[in-house]
Parts: sequence; C-alpha cells; structure tokens
Amino acid sequence: MLTSGQIRAARALLDWSQQQLADESGVSLATVRRIESERGPERSTVPNRDAIQRALEKGGIIFMPKNSDGGAGVRLKR
Repeated sequence: MLTSGQIRAARALLDWSQQQLADESGVSLATVRRIESERGPERSTVPNRDAIQRALEKGGIIFMPKNSDGGAGVRLKR
C-alpha cells in the first residue's frame, strides 16, 4: 500500500498541486488532502487509492516498495 509520504513525494516530482492530483485522479480535493495527512491512505477507500496511484503512474511515477535496502520511495520513469 502507498504511504502518504510517497504520494506527497510523487506529487512534488511531477510539480503537481493537490488540486491537479484531484483533477487527474477524479477524486475530490478533500480526499487528496486526507490521504496526504497523518491519517494516510489506509483511511480512504480502495477505489480512491487506486485512482490516485493510477494518475501518478500515468504522470510518470514509479512506486518502490519498502524492502531490505530501505524504506518505500518513488522515482520518475527514465
């Protein structure tokens, strides 16, 4: 599952505002704010989380899961 930090970092890499992420994903601005807050993605619905992930991936983001080499992260496609 994505973390709120990954979503904020992905948005920063794309230079997207919260409103732009809401527009690209089809979820409300309030949903983006809630997902990026301390409450995190786990407090949102699966369809909303999936929509946000798809929008960021379409924008060029690759999500990296937490593994033995470190924490979860994001990067731009080459």
